[in-house]
Amino acid sequence: MRQRTQESLGETSGAVEIAVEQLDRFERGAECPSEDILLLLINHFNLQDDEAVKVWELAGYDTNSPQFAETGFDDDSSDSSESTPHGKMPHVVLLAVDNRVMYSNAVNISGDNAGLVLSFLQSEDNSGKSGQPNTYPVSRIGMSYDQAESLLTTLQKALLHKKYMNGPKQLPPQAGEKTT
Repeated sequence: MRQRTQESLGETSGAVEIAVEQLDRFERGAECPSEDILLLLINHFNLQDDEAVKVWELAGYDTNSPQFAETGFDDDSSDSSESTPHGKMPHVVLLAVDNRVMYSNAVNISGDNAGLVLSFLQSEDNSGKSGQPNTYPVSRIGMSYDQAESLLTTLQKALLHKKYMNGPKQLPPQAGEKTT
């Protein structure tokens, strides 16, 4: 999946927040990912149900297990009492919400006709090797141009508020007091 999307080990591992070495072990078959990490990888690569089922099985998980039924990849719609008008069960995709704050010290912005993609990066000094810093993706956010303009306005307001409103409260000078 990673090679098909032409992502580096660092890009993929950063996207799902695991170590590069751990992803390498998964790819070599030396280690099996946990169900949570596997679901993050499936979501990251935006796999369709049939592909997700194959990946799930390749990882050694049983598609008949109760855990698999909770993933939303089960395409067995034999129970017509809960079927949609098209005869298929609706699929529910559960995404893990991660409330951790991810810090970055660089951003790469690319765009096309649909909008912008902000790739937040973390660079770490790699002095002694090639002299170039290692850069790892922290997060990627896509948005329309209208959303980007709204974000820019919100950021400008937040920066102005922080700059001018968070200092010590300035009281007006009292009579006879000099101002600096």
